[in-house]
Amino acid sequence: MNHPGPPRFTTVGDAVELAPRDPDPNESYEWTLLDAPAESDTTVGDGAVEYLRPDVPGVYRVELAAPDGTHQLTVRTFPDEREPARFEIPVEDFETPAEEIDRVGVIGLFNDHLWGRDEAVREGDRYVFEAQLEPGVHNSTFIVNDGEEHHHREFTVEGPGRPRISLDAVRDGDVFRIEADARPPADSSTEASALDVVFCLDDRADLEESVLEVDGQTAKLPASAIDEPVGVHAVALDQRHSVRDTVVVGDGGDTIAHPNEPPAWVETATIYEIYVRAFAGERVQTTFSALERRLPYIESLGVDTVWLTPILASPTEHGYHITDFFEVATDLGTREEFESFVAACHERDIKVVFDLVINHADHEHPAFAQSAAGVPEFRDWFVWNDRAEPDADRSRGPGPDDMRAQRYFNWSNIPNFNYGEPAVRSFLLDVVEEWAPLVDGFRCDVAWGVPHGFWKEVRERVHEIDPEFLLLDETVPVHDPDYHDLEFDLHYGTEVYSALRQIGSGDAPAGALLDAVADAERAGFPDQALQMRYVENHDEERYLAEYGRDGLRGAVAATFTMPGVPMIYAGQERGMTDSRGPIEWQSGDTGLTNVHRRLSKTRSETPALESGTLERIEYHTDTEQAVAFARATDDQRVFVALHFGPGTATVRLPEGIGSTELVTGAPIEATPRDDGVAVSVADVLVVEATD
Repeated sequence: MNHPGPPRFTTVGDAVELAPRDPDPNESYEWTLLDAPAESDTTVGDGAVEYLRPDVPGVYRVELAAPDGTHQLTVRTFPDEREPARFEIPVEDFETPAEEIDRVGVIGLFNDHLWGRDEAVREGDRYVFEAQLEPGVHNSTFIVNDGEEHHHREFTVEGPGRPRISLDAVRDGDVFRIEADARPPADSSTEASALDVVFCLDDRADLEESVLEVDGQTAKLPASAIDEPVGVHAVALDQRHSVRDTVVVGDGGDTIAHPNEPPAWVETATIYEIYVRAFAGERVQTTFSALERRLPYIESLGVDTVWLTPILASPTEHGYHITDFFEVATDLGTREEFESFVAACHERDIKVVFDLVINHADHEHPAFAQSAAGVPEFRDWFVWNDRAEPDADRSRGPGPDDMRAQRYFNWSNIPNFNYGEPAVRSFLLDVVEEWAPLVDGFRCDVAWGVPHGFWKEVRERVHEIDPEFLLLDETVPVHDPDYHDLEFDLHYGTEVYSALRQIGSGDAPAGALLDAVADAERAGFPDQALQMRYVENHDEERYLAEYGRDGLRGAVAATFTMPGVPMIYAGQERGMTDSRGPIEWQSGDTGLTNVHRRLSKTRSETPALESGTLERIEYHTDTEQAVAFARATDDQRVFVALHFGPGTATVRLPEGIGSTELVTGAPIEATPRDDGVAVSVADVLVVEATD
């Protein structure tokens, strides 16, 4: 079915990609704008993949003429959320002498990280870049001249936060009743009960919108009107709109599904990232067989999910430059040996996450070579930026002298796929379907570089293969809740990661950790959106090398005791200081390894740590390097104290605590003080509340 998928929710100023599902490169597709607000002047092209650019708020309806018939898609558009933004960097921050600076480029998500599109302007003693951006935290990079100097900066655009919504449905006689739990952002004065909720039916349902009866924050759908499962979507409205939530109600039965929710197993998972070619050690080649032989060690860490960096054919050690998307790298072994590794993991109840790299290909991939040579079949597989004069001779086709393929940052050897080309979409969907049946999830590289609509299709496809399939997005440094809109389950918890780094360097007190956890809610992530907690990965410096062993122990404890899904980067637990260096198995820090084992075990045995909410509590410490909080479920409440510095910290907790520290099993020496009890904390203390 070529239907383009669920309805879209957007704002003025934000373009919506229009693309057929499962396109056939040999067929024709055409878009038509059926309906738009009276004040709108927008149009839509007639190609297979187009963009709708709403210019006024309201409802837009487009139609796709496809080989299997016509399909309609609704796009609900809300007012422009963008605010004036001003990014500044002092000239003195550059190492290049001011008189040698010819230009300062600026890249960020606002310009797709495409170098050369925008430049900062010199104003006195600083360079300034201005743009219209939506409220929130924006990361940008200032690039001097031809790229010899890069400076990363984070800027906050002031403005209202986003509300949040979750839907539930029950069958009540002949009616499915859908209830919205709408919550305003923390900075709003609107009462939750006063928030507007916009409901709509999935366009793929052959139903009139009027069949959905809406009354405030409740919608009703007659069961007798349903011949097959129907999606009901909704967003909450305050000054901005929320990420949608969706329920799917059954075909005359009581079936109710929540497609925006992560797989249940992920909520209690502990992930172990393996940088594949360094894992076996310095003198032992890493192969799938070598990985399989080390599964007892991995299991001993309490890990139940393994994420492998790319294992496909590639000329690079890291594997992110892929030359064949359907073959495993020969130096790692055969496909049969990879399947054996996965089967061995499953025998130990360990899930396997595959690193899916579909934003780009290596420049030696056959498709790119043919595109660069002007072969018509592959000409549009990549985005070519014209560098020639307008009247240049094109008879020879594109080439390095007059054309350059689009790339992000300064990644010169990995050109971006062109998602506007149906053949590319078909090819990459085949890649998804090649590997999804073998593994339990995808970690999606450069997820921000791939259109939202494509990820929505990927989610539906992998869930047809396995309803419990995991999608983890790499959108760093972006932390955008729109990637949870029927797309991803688990997100990089970048705010907590950054806070842990700032605490380790002494640039922030330990209490900043609590604000960082709350950032996901302020940004508008739904409650069911899971955040991955980590202190390092293959793209970052080792925490131990940067901040020392004391800081690392506190930071690791934070990832296991705060809400979210903890991730261990292989070697972190062995005391490695080289982020991509071979694991030093014989000389590793076994004491640190045991710290990770104890934390993993404590989390899995403590429901409040696995799935409880975070509560701020009144506490007092004798150092800014310590923080305390509570985690709670309906049946259990625990206090957690973390310390990131040398020696021990004294932390005063509320009264009513147990006598045993849950991580070590040691008795707690608590001294009454003021209205609480004082305890000593080396790196972490977890104790059950008795009151």
